[in-house]
Amino acid sequence: MIDRYSRQILFPAVGQEGQRKLGESKVAIIGCGALGTVIAAILVRAGIGQVKIIDRDFIEYHNLQRQVLFDEDDIKNQLPKAIAAERHLKKVNSSIEIKGIVADVNFTNIEKLISGVDLILDGLDNRETRFLINDVSLKLKIPWIYGGAISSYGMTMNIIPGETPCLRCIWHKPSETGLAMTCDTAGVIAPAPFITASLQATEALKLLTGATDINRDLISIDVWLAEIKHIKIARQNGCPSCHGKYEFLDAHFGTRTTSLCGQNAVQVSNPGRKAVSLQELSERLKPIGEVKNNEFMLDFKVDSQEMVIFPDGRAIVKNTTDESLARGLYAKYVGA
Repeated sequence: MIDRYSRQILFPAVGQEGQRKLGESKVAIIGCGALGTVIAAILVRAGIGQVKIIDRDFIEYHNLQRQVLFDEDDIKNQLPKAIAAERHLKKVNSSIEIKGIVADVNFTNIEKLISGVDLILDGLDNRETRFLINDVSLKLKIPWIYGGAISSYGMTMNIIPGETPCLRCIWHKPSETGLAMTCDTAGVIAPAPFITASLQATEALKLLTGATDINRDLISIDVWLAEIKHIKIARQNGCPSCHGKYEFLDAHFGTRTTSLCGQNAVQVSNPGRKAVSLQELSERLKPIGEVKNNEFMLDFKVDSQEMVIFPDGRAIVKNTTDESLARGLYAKYVGA
């Protein structure tokens, strides 16, 4: 099997010893969209010993523009992303352990899901779950690699407990900047997540092989303008997470869901977020679906889903009792 990795072993920074370490490593990739599929493809081909791929979602046609592990047959077969990714990657590398896990990552299950891994990789599209990863990373002292991509932009940063700044050193709360852009409202071109994920995977190889030249900055890229910036980030003395106060893991922040009895609907709220500008949200959602709003509420219809959104950020997702689905729609269209 050594021939499989011969070109990688020839690279001096990896070598035989580095390849051995990769083969003994265990990673968890949380989120299997544009970022997660590229990360998983690279790390599986690199020979990481165990790769967990965790995602709650199913594949849709618009995913195929940028999510490299899926095809039209996966959609016809109604496969969850994690399962489709596992099946595809096992054909790529049968010598390692690949496990697709269909789960909604939240404060009740994240510690179990990442148990035993050496590194966590962020393949998500919402900031709220990233804060949860940040908390569990610091609590369990497992490094993680943040990554995000939207429009033509991407960002990534290594977070090593006790050594580097954490995510809350940069953003104190997921909603503090108001309405968050998502791929569903701002769009995305495939090179943005591809390059961001490639940087994340490179840093994963460095961390897992024990390299000393790991990145300690926040890297920002704009693929359209071919710009890349290294931004120095300092640890914040008042950061709760760095001081052992895990507010997201303890469920002090984040979206909360309640099934509305007899209404076939789920209410989603986020007590930590600021008020929503219904007019601004209306303008952002109009290209996607049917929107009606007044000063009291906004009604948004897209495909078979309908959401009613209120100025305090609360939303009612109609025609479902699936709280995970409701949370996902809220993250997509309102922002975590």
